[in-house]
Amino acid sequence: MQDEMFIPQKIAITAHPQLDEALQEAAQVADFLEKRGVSVDYGSLYDQKIRSDVEAGKFDLLIALGGDGTMLRAGHLCGPAEVPILGINLGNFGFLMEIQKEQWSKILPRLLNGEYWLEHRMMLCSEQWRGDVCLGSWQVVNEAVVSRGKMLRPVHLNTYVDGRYLTTYVADGIIAATPTGSTAYALAAGGPILPPELRNILLVAVAPHLSLDRAIVLAEGSSVSVSVYSDHPAVLSVDGQEPIQLENGDRVVSYASEYTLKFIRFQDPGYFYRNLTAHMNQNPSIGNKR
Repeated sequence: MQDEMFIPQKIAITAHPQLDEALQEAAQVADFLEKRGVSVDYGSLYDQKIRSDVEAGKFDLLIALGGDGTMLRAGHLCGPAEVPILGINLGNFGFLMEIQKEQWSKILPRLLNGEYWLEHRMMLCSEQWRGDVCLGSWQVVNEAVVSRGKMLRPVHLNTYVDGRYLTTYVADGIIAATPTGSTAYALAAGGPILPPELRNILLVAVAPHLSLDRAIVLAEGSSVSVSVYSDHPAVLSVDGQEPIQLENGDRVVSYASEYTLKFIRFQDPGYFYRNLTAHMNQNPSIGNKR
């Protein structure tokens, strides 16, 4: 996929599988685009045929209908496939989304006229190592978190940056976040907000006990390795997905991925700060209750 503007001819439209209105809305978006000469396939975000076609490069663009969780899952699929994503918000928060539900019929013609820009966002690659064996590798949109399991006791996390010892955290966990993830779990844990165009890893400890309690922004291109030392279970969680069990001595290595997320944007680049102000004033996920 080229970085210059293009007029999409083949579009995948995917919907959050547990939102009743999402598939209905996806069908309406598909009908709207087909009437304008675009080849469209639509269905659940977990539709295996659509996912296979995205991975095979058969689409110019993926439109995701749902909330921020939908965008995360779309990012896992589209980042490695180099397929840009356009988000239509049907959820509560929608921090990553570009269009609100009631706006798409007015804004999609701009997409077909090439009146947009591509926003590039860093992804991480996180790997689980046991000795010299890599047990798994994941593409990360928001964060990779090494943390305690069900036991309410902190874990010891030996942390290295670019192969050099940084510190040993005694904490509930350590978050390695992208700039995108700086407004997610890392923010809730007290970390700073990074502009989305940066390519730095953010380290934030979760409930550190007599340990380094300040977030650290690593230099661009740095990697971080976190080794677990604990007599009780620890886990790795990638973007809030099902946790992966870690054994004592396992290490999780995170570094900038070779893949980059591409989001379709119609707003000017200052949108990030406007949205940030609005979301900081009140969290919409609680239903606008005061």
